[in-house]
Amino acid sequence: MSPILSVRNVSKIYDGGFRALKNVDLAIDRGEIFALLGPNGAGKTTLISIICGITNLSEGAVSVAGHDIGKDYRAARSMIGLVPQELTTDAFEKVWDTVSFSRGLFGKRRDPAHIESVLRDLSLWDKRDAKVMTLSGGMKRRLLIAKALSHEPEILFLDEPTAGVDVSLRRDMWKVVRRLRDSGVTIILTTHYIEEAEEMADRVGVISQGELILVEEKAELMRKLGHKELTLQLQEPLHRLPDTLAGYDLSLAPDGESLTYTYDTHAERTGIATLMGKLSEAGVRFRDLSTKQSTLEEIFVSLVRERT
Repeated sequence: MSPILSVRNVSKIYDGGFRALKNVDLAIDRGEIFALLGPNGAGKTTLISIICGITNLSEGAVSVAGHDIGKDYRAARSMIGLVPQELTTDAFEKVWDTVSFSRGLFGKRRDPAHIESVLRDLSLWDKRDAKVMTLSGGMKRRLLIAKALSHEPEILFLDEPTAGVDVSLRRDMWKVVRRLRDSGVTIILTTHYIEEAEEMADRVGVISQGELILVEEKAELMRKLGHKELTLQLQEPLHRLPDTLAGYDLSLAPDGESLTYTYDTHAERTGIATLMGKLSEAGVRFRDLSTKQSTLEEIFVSLVRERT
């Protein structure tokens, strides 16, 4: 099955020579949730703006379900819903009116039932007659999503969708996103909340300094790049590591009361059994142990650090 979104060798060079994107290649499958991660200024918003026809690309090509965004802009754009970072809404309009107007911009017939469904899903139904200016920041964020969904797009771009939204509401919005995916909508989101990508994404892309440095299924990414830490709570504090343990990736806590051993879970041997023997020989006793798997955030930070 061909991808619903294809980005081929896309670059963006601004006047003055700054290269915001560098030969980006990306294919998004229909019905997946794809998370694009990267620090500020990495090129996330620039890439989304190009795909949505807001910014012109300098090199390369983008197609949406086979429609080239340059040659067949109207058809390509009609398939896309965009939720931007900025809370740009019509302050004096009523919620119902502004969402309905957004639908009309794409030439769609009036469909009050669809507008009602969108507003209910986003917990905005009770505010349908309220002016936008009276909404809280979180409600305005949800209103942007409602506007983006008004014309029933097949691809939804969420650019920092939960910025400024409290944790409880963020999780409610995740449920909405999952329901959209289950209904067949393809979701592409950028986020600063690593937990958001870890919670929802099927695949993760990491962009840094305009280059897409990695695209991988989330589970496979964590399998390849993740590591585990074994922490031993010692019976007696240590002032320094015994020389016999020098060959192990061990770190001693500042208070000397715990040792942490980092190892690859997928290596042929973890070295834990041998380490335990060495600890016993050195007279190091422990009263408890625990393990911790590396998180997506730690992997992300490590990848970006390697590129800078």
